[in-house]
Amino acid sequence: MTIAVAPVQERRLLGIGLVLIAYFVFTLIDSSAKWLAQSGMPTPQFMFARYAIHFFLITALLAPSQGRALARSRNIKLEIIRGLLLLSTTVCNFIAVQYLPLTITGSINFTMPLMMCALSVPLLGETVGWRRWTAILVGFLGVIVIVRPGTDGFHPAALLSLTGAFGSALYFISTRKLAGVDSPATQQFYAGLIATICLAPFIIGNWEWPTTFADWFAFILIGVAGLTGHQLFSIAARYAPASTLAPFAYLQIVYMTLSSWLIFNQPPDVGIYIGAPIVIGSGLYIWWRERAMARSVTTISEAE
Repeated sequence: MTIAVAPVQERRLLGIGLVLIAYFVFTLIDSSAKWLAQSGMPTPQFMFARYAIHFFLITALLAPSQGRALARSRNIKLEIIRGLLLLSTTVCNFIAVQYLPLTITGSINFTMPLMMCALSVPLLGETVGWRRWTAILVGFLGVIVIVRPGTDGFHPAALLSLTGAFGSALYFISTRKLAGVDSPATQQFYAGLIATICLAPFIIGNWEWPTTFADWFAFILIGVAGLTGHQLFSIAARYAPASTLAPFAYLQIVYMTLSSWLIFNQPPDVGIYIGAPIVIGSGLYIWWRERAMARSVTTISEAE
C-alpha cells in the first residue's frame, strides 16, 4: 500500500489564506516555548512535548487509515537527516527565545531564505549570480544591525538563533529533495518520531507536570501547533506555487512582534526597526530575482 498524494489545484487565494494561518501557528510554537521556559519548566521537557504530541497526533490520525504506508519511506536516510536537522533547529531556537525577545529571534530566522539561496550552490548544484550574492550580503548586514555584536545590547543567544536559521535552511533543502519521494504525512511522521526518540533520554527522571491552566495550555499547544503549522503549509503548497507563497513568510514578523509586545511586554527596539527591513528586503529581492529568472527560462523554452 502506498499513500495517495493529493493533486495540485490552482486556488491561490486559498493557498495564501492557509499559509498566513500557518505562520501564525508557527508563532504560537515559539510563544509557548518562551512561556514554558519562564514558568520554570525544564527546556528538554517542552522540547519533548513539542515532538511527542506531534508524533502522537500524526500517528493517531493517519495510522488507522494508512497503516504501514505511513512509515514507508523511499529514502529513509534523508528522512533521518531531515528529522535531526529540524530537531537541531528547535533546540537552538527554544534556547534562544529564553534570552531574546521574539522580535529578534523572528528577524534572525528570516535569514533562512538567504542561507537557502547560498546553500543551493553546493547542495543543489544551482547557480547564483552576483545580484543575489549581493542581496545575501546585504541581508546579513541587516542581521548585524539587529544583534549588534560588540555592544552592550548583544546577547550570545543571537548566535544560537543564527545557527537555528542555518539548520532550518538545510531542513528545507532536504524537504525539497524529498518532494515527490515521500508524502508530507510520511515526512511529518518521521520528523516527530526521530525527535521524540532523541529527546526521550533527557526527560527520564526529570519530569515536571505543568501546574497552572496557562502552563497546561502552552504545554499542549506547543505540540498541536507544531503539527498543525506544518500540515497547513503542506496543504497551502497544493493550492499555490511557492513563488506566490514566499513573500507572505515575512508577515510572521508582525505576529512575532505582537506576541512579544502583548504577552511578554518586550516591544521591538530601534535595531529591529532598522535591521528587519534590510533582512526582509534582501529576501524579497532574492524571491523577485528567482521569479524573473524562471519567467525568462519559460519564455525561452516556449520560443524554442
